[in-house]
Amino acid sequence: MKYFNYRPIFFILILGLMFSAAVRSEEGPQKASAEVDTGPIVITSQTLEFDNKRKVVIFIGNVVAKREDFTINCQKILLYYLDSQTGRVEGKEKLKIDRIIATGQVKISRPDGGLAKAEKAIYYENDEKVILTGNPGVKQGTDFVEGSRITLFLKEKRSIVEGSESKKVKAVLFPRNKKR
Repeated sequence: MKYFNYRPIFFILILGLMFSAAVRSEEGPQKASAEVDTGPIVITSQTLEFDNKRKVVIFIGNVVAKREDFTINCQKILLYYLDSQTGRVEGKEKLKIDRIIATGQVKISRPDGGLAKAEKAIYYENDEKVILTGNPGVKQGTDFVEGSRITLFLKEKRSIVEGSESKKVKAVLFPRNKKR
């Protein structure tokens, strides 16, 4: 296992805000008021299934999840949620997200040029953790990293890139010129 801890902003810019903002309304008042509202996430797909018994919303077929600061393209998104007995806001029940699983040619892009690709991306809301598997790679500008599995710990601003017997971790980082 290779540990890779460098320029945390590299990963955070690409994925950090993407998932955490989806659940900002669930955080405490102090934390929510300190963050900027980035607007709604609009998800389009060929089909949508809402399964209240299994507590999952399923989007299938050319799925595009868009917000002003990111776009996710994939073939399927499973959004698992938890029961929320006390989650009422102005007469409406809030959706408490447990985890989000995106599969099938997952591509996460940001307006600043950041790009992450994998066959599967799992976001765990409670742990604020994203796991990319299936030939994952993350690119920001000319820098990129790839391996067998990439884990992003969003709260800690820390990342682990793991290799395997058949695929070693690869990182290409270009030095930055400091302006004085």
